[in-house]
Amino acid sequence: MAEEIKSLEDLNSIADGAVAGGDEAGVVADLATPREPVRDELGRAYATGKRKDAVARVWIKPGSGKVTVNGKAMDAYFARPVLQMILRQPFTVAGVEGEFDVQATVKGGGLSGQAGAVKHGISKALQLYEPSLRAPLKAAGFLTRDSRVVERKKYGKAKARKSFQFSKR
Repeated sequence: MAEEIKSLEDLNSIADGAVAGGDEAGVVADLATPREPVRDELGRAYATGKRKDAVARVWIKPGSGKVTVNGKAMDAYFARPVLQMILRQPFTVAGVEGEFDVQATVKGGGLSGQAGAVKHGISKALQLYEPSLRAPLKAAGFLTRDSRVVERKKYGKAKARKSFQFSKR
């Protein structure tokens, strides 16, 4: 690009020329190619979900909507209705309730973190299985890993930030 851009009109004309068939048209065409579904030989999509200290390995395949976590049914493993609702959110947002079977193994953390990890894994696996579902899942924020973790304890402190009791005398 030897041209110097001095105004917004110059930038627009360069962009129009690149899209119309300039030397960068190949790059623009490569970026616009649709995503391909990623499935294994059994027709499943796999993804890893994470939340706090929990890590979930999730496989989804077309089915009746059965969710298995660590070999147990979803309502047996996650007894609280709030945690079950968290697991159903990706399907509701994508509009595919009851269309996929989920098999997940999850380790680490507590139940709340594990539910968040499985939700993250389901969302990633759904968009790998059917790339057209990426837009609603991304708009809902389900493809972003929630990176908040417990802050470590510092020396000279009672906890991460709490100080020991101060005594003036």
